[in-house]
Amino acid sequence: MKFGIDRLLADPELRKPLAGKRVALCAHPASVDRHLNHSLDALSALDDVKLTAAFGPQHGMKGDKQYNMIESEDYIDPVHNIPVFSLYGEVRRPTDAMMEPWDAVLLDLQDVGCRIYTFLTTLLYLLEAAATHGKSVWVLDRPNPAGRPVEGSKLQPGYESFVGAGPIPMRHGMTLGEMGHWFVDHYKLDVDYRVIEMEGYEPDGAGFGWPPERVWVNPSPNAPSVNMARAYAGTVMLEGTHLSEGRGTTRPLEIFGAPDINARAVIDRMHAIAPHWLGGCTLREIWFEPTFYKHEGALCHGVHIHGEGPDYDHDAFQPWRVQALAFKAIRDLFPEYDLWRGLDYKYEYTEGRLAIDMINGGPFLREWVDDEGSEPADLDAHAGPDEAAWCEERKPFLLY
Repeated sequence: MKFGIDRLLADPELRKPLAGKRVALCAHPASVDRHLNHSLDALSALDDVKLTAAFGPQHGMKGDKQYNMIESEDYIDPVHNIPVFSLYGEVRRPTDAMMEPWDAVLLDLQDVGCRIYTFLTTLLYLLEAAATHGKSVWVLDRPNPAGRPVEGSKLQPGYESFVGAGPIPMRHGMTLGEMGHWFVDHYKLDVDYRVIEMEGYEPDGAGFGWPPERVWVNPSPNAPSVNMARAYAGTVMLEGTHLSEGRGTTRPLEIFGAPDINARAVIDRMHAIAPHWLGGCTLREIWFEPTFYKHEGALCHGVHIHGEGPDYDHDAFQPWRVQALAFKAIRDLFPEYDLWRGLDYKYEYTEGRLAIDMINGGPFLREWVDDEGSEPADLDAHAGPDEAAWCEERKPFLLY
């Protein structure tokens, strides 16, 4: 199969609309072709593409910024001598000056299929800026490694942020190219938007969204594997808690734990509360000691969520519910446990809202966890209609 970048590099006919135009590239470390050449180098080698600028999203073009809210600077690329503008530095939206040096931007970002992963919002901001300035946006499409399944409630009005680009469920089941079409339609953007589609991509085929023959390259520092991408729609919620999400280990955002919980008891309680939410994955008791960030240097008792291996069932795995269930088990076992980060933690620079609520696009999940009398059916009743509605809403925009 071919990703969008592979098709654009191989087919001069696809590149013809770029003739005579100044071209920008939005990319990160996973922006590579099938031979692992970076897209910036590969496009620069073409005689018929004139690269005049580049953009780096969160974590930077180089992927060197380890954690959230660590900003990147603008710089001049030392090889290609073009400006590289940071869309996670002094600004999140491109400024007028950043829009000036180019006519069309090629967005070649590997995504993980989750509303909160900020490359999705960066796409929206580029589309909005391009609509204002009369520029073109092309997405060089890539797989959604989490595949087509949909999970989680939609973001509620008033919770829009850099980690919430619109009324989208946590796990949306679309590629960035497809999401771009949804953005253009939903926000009624008058913009020249096109997608260089993948060739031979089967989201329900082998790999369940990620083609096994392609190398996984970290799109951000803590996205080390396809298993992380599958689990992320649930494990990202750990960023709103005092539990470690595994930063400072080799398996971040696949695991959770803390020095002061009993992980074996948590797993047992999860099976007791909602065993039907645990299909398709394996929960494994682990111990780990983060080398930095939460609980640095402390021995943590934790859980590894395996959305992989012989017991993996792609259609049954529900990472958002799995992680919600873990929170519920901890609250049941340790009612006074200090689970949620407070208002003093300004998640993605937001004021006046808890991080867990910003992540979920509303307070319901936190309230469900904290309500002693709530049942799994209550969460299903809240999220289920949103999930069903999204499956219908996205249909006109699916390309594969």
